[in-house]
Amino acid sequence: MKYTVFSFAAASVLLLAGCSQPAEQKADQPAAKEAAANAGGQVAPAFQLASADGKQVSLADFRGKTVVLEWTNEGCPYVKKHYSGAMQKLQKEAVADGVVWLTIVSSAPGEQGFVEGESAKNWGQRFNAGFTHLLLDPTGATGRAYGAKTTPDMRVIDGEGRIIYAGGIDDKPTNKVEDLAGARNFVRAALDDHAAGRPVTTAFAQPYGCAIKYADEAASTKT
Repeated sequence: MKYTVFSFAAASVLLLAGCSQPAEQKADQPAAKEAAANAGGQVAPAFQLASADGKQVSLADFRGKTVVLEWTNEGCPYVKKHYSGAMQKLQKEAVADGVVWLTIVSSAPGEQGFVEGESAKNWGQRFNAGFTHLLLDPTGATGRAYGAKTTPDMRVIDGEGRIIYAGGIDDKPTNKVEDLAGARNFVRAALDDHAAGRPVTTAFAQPYGCAIKYADEAASTKT
């Protein structure tokens, strides 16, 4: 079964806003859609990251399972919108269905969203999260490998290691909790399609949210 997915190269055409000035992003940019449609299959880049509890976790550990990657930043208003209950609910339902959910923090040290130590260990409990692991990516290497630009930014990977969904979590690109009602959640839809053996109907959606503060980018804005 062949899936059409987002090319990481297409990320360069996306104009994304940082948390200092949250901006609503349109979910239907024609250029991004065309790039996604022409991308073909993408193999998920391999990675190994430390989890919040100190374990080394690699994507290869979950070969044969469906994996969700979620980039997060607890200070981002867009993340706060989804963590009002919707994200936790989706995490818990997916994990109960056998999906591996990896939440990733790619914020550079000293930047919004960066966590370490006890704060990282307690992250899931503080937010009543349902992920499998919280992974720490302070160098940003993994985030960059996936072309992750915002929080949230999502990937769904099938058991053969192919990305079958990439981009925004839903079709309501705002930071307003009330807009969760009636939103189409693309991650949930992709998981449902894949579990049913169907091609993923929407394999890419324009991501929206706060710009990830990668290490070298964060440093350059301060000089």
